[in-house]
Amino acid sequence: MTRLAICPGSFDPVTYGHLDIIQRGAKIFDHVIVTVFNNQSKDPLFTVKERIELLKACTSDLPNVTVDSSSSLLMDYAKSKNAQAVIRGLRAVSDFEYEMQITSMNRQLYADIETFFMMTNNQYSFLSSSIVKEVAKYRANVSDMVPNVVEEALARKFK
Repeated sequence: MTRLAICPGSFDPVTYGHLDIIQRGAKIFDHVIVTVFNNQSKDPLFTVKERIELLKACTSDLPNVTVDSSSSLLMDYAKSKNAQAVIRGLRAVSDFEYEMQITSMNRQLYADIETFFMMTNNQYSFLSSSIVKEVAKYRANVSDMVPNVVEEALARKFK
């Protein structure tokens, strides 16, 4: 049986912190589907299509990683893909509290899919898409936070 995991997020934009989790997940699971979910509580800078393209560019060197999008509930999506797991990245204790609530609800919806939490690399523990967008808006250097393709896309958005 293929061990399939979903790595969900808004990825607006994808950061080195996200890529750290995706790359490590790809070492553990046979296949990882990085799925862009459109979080209604956020005002995205990039369209879903743009986020997919950026993720594809950033993960093109990972043969067992594909990129997709969904507007359904995570558990419905994971079930439709026959996934065994969901991978979630944690930066700090504050992330754990929120993620525990989400995981508890997901377990209520579909108990057969496990959630795996991965601590992000310490060098990315401060990093969030919101911080990257804020810094990029003022044309500050974000090259240590995002791949070149994302840095260029941010520069175009904030012309």
